[in-house]
Amino acid sequence: MTGANVSVRIDDDFMRAATADDEVDNSYVQTYPVNAGEGEALVARNINAKTLWNKIIHNAWKSAEPGVLFWDTILRESVPDCYADLGFRTISTNPCGEIPLCPYDSCRLLAINLYSYVKNPFEKNAEFDYDLFAKHVGKAQRIMDDIIDLEMEKIEKILAKIDEDPETAEVKSAERHLWEKIRDKTLKGRRTGVGITAEGDMLAAMGLQYGSAAATDFSEDVHRRLAIAAYSSSVDMAEERGAFSIYNADREKNNPFVQRLAAEAPEMYEKMKRVGRRNIACLTIAPTGTTSLMTRTTSGIEPVFMPVYKRRRKINPNDEDVRVDFIDESGDAFEEYIVYHPKFIDWMNVAGIEPLQTYTKEELDEIVAKSPYAGATANDVDWMEKVRMQGRIQRWVDHSISVTINLPSDVTEDLVGKLYAEAWRSGCKGCTVYRDGSRSGVLVSLEKKPKKQENPEPKIPETDETHQIKRPVELEADVVRFQNSREKWIAFVGLLNGRPYEIFTGLTDDEDGIFCPKSVSHGKIIKAVDENGTKRYDFQFVNKRGYKTTIEGLSEKFNPEYWNYAKLISGVLRYGMPIDQVIKLVRGLELDSRSINTWKMGVERALKKYVPNGMKANGQTCPNCGHETLVYQEGCLICTSCGSSRCG
Repeated sequence: MTGANVSVRIDDDFMRAATADDEVDNSYVQTYPVNAGEGEALVARNINAKTLWNKIIHNAWKSAEPGVLFWDTILRESVPDCYADLGFRTISTNPCGEIPLCPYDSCRLLAINLYSYVKNPFEKNAEFDYDLFAKHVGKAQRIMDDIIDLEMEKIEKILAKIDEDPETAEVKSAERHLWEKIRDKTLKGRRTGVGITAEGDMLAAMGLQYGSAAATDFSEDVHRRLAIAAYSSSVDMAEERGAFSIYNADREKNNPFVQRLAAEAPEMYEKMKRVGRRNIACLTIAPTGTTSLMTRTTSGIEPVFMPVYKRRRKINPNDEDVRVDFIDESGDAFEEYIVYHPKFIDWMNVAGIEPLQTYTKEELDEIVAKSPYAGATANDVDWMEKVRMQGRIQRWVDHSISVTINLPSDVTEDLVGKLYAEAWRSGCKGCTVYRDGSRSGVLVSLEKKPKKQENPEPKIPETDETHQIKRPVELEADVVRFQNSREKWIAFVGLLNGRPYEIFTGLTDDEDGIFCPKSVSHGKIIKAVDENGTKRYDFQFVNKRGYKTTIEGLSEKFNPEYWNYAKLISGVLRYGMPIDQVIKLVRGLELDSRSINTWKMGVERALKKYVPNGMKANGQTCPNCGHETLVYQEGCLICTSCGSSRCG
């Protein structure tokens, strides 16, 4: 399984057994079905919980999988689960884990920039504007409720479209039934997810070190106030607009989260019992990766990744007034420059330090050491305190929190086990760890490389014996379809031993283009010779009825300009040039014709499919973090430093 994370649902009985010192107390009974009552289980067996726990911890240490979901904590704290018998029983979470969800419900997210409420940031008299914060949280909750109404408009349009479709009612029934369930769940609960971003920058701006006890106390207070303000807004909206339809104060009175709210805001709670609440649940903390880029802040409740780092920009070494600081394995030249985290620059301005590009590493280290970001980066924080911070904040978040504990490569399995156990004891609803280097192609630390020779001797590439200049009569072939702008394109990629050997590509909707059924994704490219001795290339596939169908003259179907460039590219493929270098060659073609440039992008996209997963994109830097840590994954470029991805 790739492109996804896996978490294990764990109950309190298992955790008590797994963390017990006495071997007798390590006993745990597994049942199927999981929630079977006494005498109802189809299968029941007794295991040593510590043994299974150690296996979970070993794999989390080794590969960052699995995470853990403390299921009893999730259900016990969940306000929607007070209505479990009415369809709101939590069964899983959304992909990032910040919202435990019942069937057919949605995660609706909004983030408030905490840094923006710090008055006089980084000054000695910095303070948090609690009044403005509470006012904006109330407005945010209203925006979220309005979003539900907008969502309902779209759902109604979808249902109307289904009704208008020409298929029979029987054919349409499954799809219509699905959207009716989504509509019903949306209206019954009106679930929202007001959250935050810039926690790390807020703490630094207040002069607090992320991961310290004082910072955790302050963060908990901010989130307590956020919860009260959001629920107060939801109660006010219930008075104006009506409560969610199944609200029942008696059902919620024993819920731990509701009890905490009642203790902190008794007047609001009494009003809620009287008029209800507009939304079944209100709060969450999501990763907010893209949002934090827009706000130029740290993301979610995470600390700053790095306050300052070095970035490379590709240059033409022959241009005037350029400085060559680095040459990669491919011979491409780069200029290096320093990138400052935006809020770190704000601190530098307050401290009277100019953000220069000429600082040495030692000088930058000294500057960071003087700042409130010192010891508070993703790799520096106290891991155990970060877990406790998550647990403290979780007390005031009715859904959940998406957060990862980043660990250096040399930590022990025992530490991972202690972190997971502390997360359970602290009241976290889940926990994930990432140990540096534990996943291939993900967040890989940069290593120092030997300094390159100024004039290295050119190396002759080794011959790939699986490729040959003489073309076989028949080649297996893939059909790759894609869209550039609004134009539909198709590529026929001939394969030798599973590797691209040649490529034909062009428009499909052109009157002189190729028509190939959309169901066809594979076939053969056959080299043929007519009676006049003229060579051509035909594409042959097996149709749905099992008959062979041949499209003659691939080379004649496309624009002649495409064919000439295709021969050039096919030539370097046949000589065994690495796919990533072929893509680089194609990308570097400078052509005047718009149609040829469009074709060039199409060839690049078609070939990316064949780049081995995990291959480094040498000479390319991440447009997000600036590191030269891009790798290919399923044809997309993924940054192993910050997780940014780019496809196409």
